[in-house]
Amino acid sequence: MSEPSITLSENAARRINAIIARETQAKLLRVSVVGGGCSGFSYKFDLEGEPAADDLVIERDGAKVAIDPDSVPFLEGSVIDFTDELIGAAFRISNPNATAACGCGVSFSV
Repeated sequence: MSEPSITLSENAARRINAIIARETQAKLLRVSVVGGGCSGFSYKFDLEGEPAADDLVIERDGAKVAIDPDSVPFLEGSVIDFTDELIGAAFRISNPNATAACGCGVSFSV
């Protein structure tokens, strides 16, 4: 089986490194997909110390993202990005599997 094609943008890596530099315990960003939200599924972002043994770990420029095995299929082909716009700064996921998304981009359906 081939490795999932989930990527981390340069902006996201830079932001993760900046956040982790201020934290004492956190070493990585966990991205997961959970049920709920106005479109059926939601993205969840957490800071953690270590990845679980079965996590997919993506690295770029020293930044690490852990994704649990249940979330990987929902994120296949996605790009994890960080945007800083007038309406706010946030991690965003460009997900080709999403058939619909809410206006804020936090929830989606497949």
